[in-house]
Amino acid sequence: MKRWIPMLLPGLLLAGCEIMPPAPTPTERIEVVDREVEPAEEVREVAPGRVARQVAFPAAEYAALEKSGSAVISGRLTLGGQPVAGAGVSAAPVTTYSAEAAEKALAGIAVEPADPRAREYTHSTRTDGSGRFRLTGLPAGAFYLSGTGPDPRTGEARVVIRQVQLSRGQQLEVDLSR
Repeated sequence: MKRWIPMLLPGLLLAGCEIMPPAPTPTERIEVVDREVEPAEEVREVAPGRVARQVAFPAAEYAALEKSGSAVISGRLTLGGQPVAGAGVSAAPVTTYSAEAAEKALAGIAVEPADPRAREYTHSTRTDGSGRFRLTGLPAGAFYLSGTGPDPRTGEARVVIRQVQLSRGQQLEVDLSR
């Protein structure tokens, strides 16, 4: 019987053990942070390469503006002395909202797209093959006239902005160049 004791002892010790399956592969831990949003604060996503607007859309300021009229702005968009064909040109009324976008654009910073309500007051067109443009149906008032196109030397997008003042029925010729 003494012979069976050494063989029986490991068997008794192992009898209470189980074979454990391997531990599952750890999954990625996602931490959810709950933050309170102030009622006036708006959480929104901004496209890569753009910054969020700091000025909220001023509905009352825009409500006082006319959307259309009888004034005309025409001219030519040139960059580095070269006409820019097929470029976008727009006239947006001067407001606190558009002033922020113009200031940032001149600094080379792209802001998020304008509120759809602001776009209702913006007049846009494209330049022809020689860089000429014509915007019609503009109301009287102050506008940011802007054009965007590639710099002929570097190929990088450049913005040209001029502030203009229109009266009813006026036809204004503007050299939009940089």
